[in-house]
Amino acid sequence: MSVLKREQLPLKTSNDVVLARQKVRQWAVDLRFSLVDQTKLVTAASELARNALDHGKGGQMTIESLVNGTKSGLRLIFEDQGPGIADIDQALKDGFTTGSGMGLGLGGSKRLVNEFSIESQVGKGTRISIARWK
Repeated sequence: MSVLKREQLPLKTSNDVVLARQKVRQWAVDLRFSLVDQTKLVTAASELARNALDHGKGGQMTIESLVNGTKSGLRLIFEDQGPGIADIDQALKDGFTTGSGMGLGLGGSKRLVNEFSIESQVGKGTRISIARWK
């Protein structure tokens, strides 16, 4: 697998979340993802960017264009240095929330992509990587 292109965006305000959504949409269009796949990527990006902002107290998103043989894809990496997640299994369960949302962000995002990984240390932050292939 090779990374063809990479860009990083800050996630410090709600406007940054909007810009992240727009950037993911444009990259997905450029890679000729279907409208359904574009929507899945943008929805997952929106949830994870919002989590980085609200729960991680801000962070950054890295977007990468990938190629693996004849397949192309997008990988999004969300990193923050917030309080971290004490119980990742619980955080991935639908309905679990530490905020005022519905508790569908992490688990829902996982269902929208082909690859999902999460690393978190309490007091040090969280790193979530997702990828979707076409």
